[in-house]
Amino acid sequence: MAINLWLARIGSRASRLSVAAVFGLTILLLWELACRYFAIPAVILPAPSAIWASFTGNLPLLWGDFVQTILKGALSGWIIGALAAVVTAIAIDRSDFLQRGLLPVGNFVAALPIVGIAPILVMWFGFDWQSKAAVVVVMVFFPILVNMVAGLAATDALQRDLMATWGAGYWRGLWSMRLPAALPFLFNGLKITTTLALIGAIVAEFFGSPTRGMGFRISTAVGKLDLGLVWAEILVAALAGSAFYGIVAWIEGRATFWHPSQRRR
Repeated sequence: MAINLWLARIGSRASRLSVAAVFGLTILLLWELACRYFAIPAVILPAPSAIWASFTGNLPLLWGDFVQTILKGALSGWIIGALAAVVTAIAIDRSDFLQRGLLPVGNFVAALPIVGIAPILVMWFGFDWQSKAAVVVVMVFFPILVNMVAGLAATDALQRDLMATWGAGYWRGLWSMRLPAALPFLFNGLKITTTLALIGAIVAEFFGSPTRGMGFRISTAVGKLDLGLVWAEILVAALAGSAFYGIVAWIEGRATFWHPSQRRR
């Protein structure tokens, strides 16, 4: 029975992946044919074959930009922002004063446009990856905070009273009951912010960066009308974002296997 269920899951997953692959390849084929048939200039829309040629021909350059923007700026900022949001959510859960004071401030900060705060943070933290990480922290902090606060409040009063009757204090109840209950909410925030982290790091590089990075490369390549390299950078960002989201979703499936959202039919 277990083997049959496992094979059924693999089959359903393979079918979903095959449908997505066929759909994506169809779009690429139509894109290639349209560029060739209508003779669309490469400075307007390069064909997928030209983008792939630029991608394979600039692998060392693209890897350096990936390390600078994604691994240093986006990933570090995402981790720092997530940890700060979790700690702040626990503090808010402990204090009504902080809940009334910090949440409105966080909502205000989240509404600030990235094109407004990015130049300021670049001036504060310099032109290297630290300023990009700071932009990412600002972008991911509030979505994770809101989800974590909602997750900590997901347990009802009866469950909390039951922990109290067993003599469990706040921290014991937090570790044993409330944090596990908050994990699905936390992972929702983490998955949402995977793409926000990449966008924040790339956009921040438009306002100042060393001579490397995806945002820097896109801006300079546009000035040179090298649209193939621009789309190659976009391809790297799309692949990195999909992998980033997939890794977080995979961790979620292992950490919250007990939750109804993880059940497979």
